[in-house]
Amino acid sequence: KTKMLATSTIRVVRTAAKSAGRSFHASTASSAKVAVLGATGGIGQPLSLLCKLSPEIDELACYDIMGTPGVAADLSHIPTKTSMIGALPSQGVWPPRSNEGLREALTGCDVVVIPAGVPRKPGMTRDDLFLTNASIVKTLVEGCAEFCPDAVLAIISNPVNSTVPIAAEVLKKAGVYNPAKLCGVTTLDVCRANTFVGASQGWDPKDVDVTVIGGHAGITILPLFSQVAGANFSDEELEALTVRTQFGGDEVVQAKAGAGSATLSMAYAGFLFTEKVLMALRGEEGIVQCAYVESSLTDAPFFASPCRFGKNGVEEVLGFGELSPYEKAWFDKMMPDLQKQIQKGVDFANK
Repeated sequence: KTKMLATSTIRVVRTAAKSAGRSFHASTASSAKVAVLGATGGIGQPLSLLCKLSPEIDELACYDIMGTPGVAADLSHIPTKTSMIGALPSQGVWPPRSNEGLREALTGCDVVVIPAGVPRKPGMTRDDLFLTNASIVKTLVEGCAEFCPDAVLAIISNPVNSTVPIAAEVLKKAGVYNPAKLCGVTTLDVCRANTFVGASQGWDPKDVDVTVIGGHAGITILPLFSQVAGANFSDEELEALTVRTQFGGDEVVQAKAGAGSATLSMAYAGFLFTEKVLMALRGEEGIVQCAYVESSLTDAPFFASPCRFGKNGVEEVLGFGELSPYEKAWFDKMMPDLQKQIQKGVDFANK
């Protein structure tokens, strides 16, 4: 299994991307286009910066309801090959027509990353965010269905457990749903688990690759620490590491004291996920990373587990191995919550 982080200490030191064997569907066989929807937000700006630095990306489109021309202009001064677009929603017209700004951002995209929405504040659960962010994701995915139906969609907007099912329903209604091209980004859960295990065991976290399954909220996040070779945890350490991984977002929200949520670490995680997808799309083999996708591994229609990515997106949803009794107890506890959150998204999309 490919180490998720070991090769991704942001390879800005590389002078050129490998261009041979690309199979993107964008305008030319050798170019990759990425759009960030919600590009002026706390996640969107650092995510866009990291994407501008990536040798995997030839064109980067930043879209948001305000500020994107400035963000794109700012990023355009960074001396990398990635060209920039900053697009805003087009003004209302009569007769009604498609959002030209969104069309410009999305047309020809290979990957669309969606961090758009409002952030969590102290005392707020991911569920509290639901109505606002659900509407935003629904609208943006309708645009994706129209302008880039073949792109891989990477959903960051919380609550991911519900927003990914919303996206699936929108794409189904448009007749363009492909489960291999729709992912919820759970990479931050893996980053946190790797970081915490590294600190616990005295290891370099880049050498750690924890499998994290389930969903992307609270107890639906299940790190499989029993599968980390060579690690030794007391029962107390195991409980503390598990809960800290599940509620790492709360730790950041509280530390920022109302000034934001986990934006920088989420931007990094979103970038790692996006770059891995692009590497797989251009034909690199052995790309395996955890993602929240349509799945038949459990009774939940969507589930996060290791996935093998290839030229067509998610080419195989992999199993997650044997659970320890401790993990099995968490698994049984999380499944009703996860299924309820999935159904909430489906119901919203179909109301």
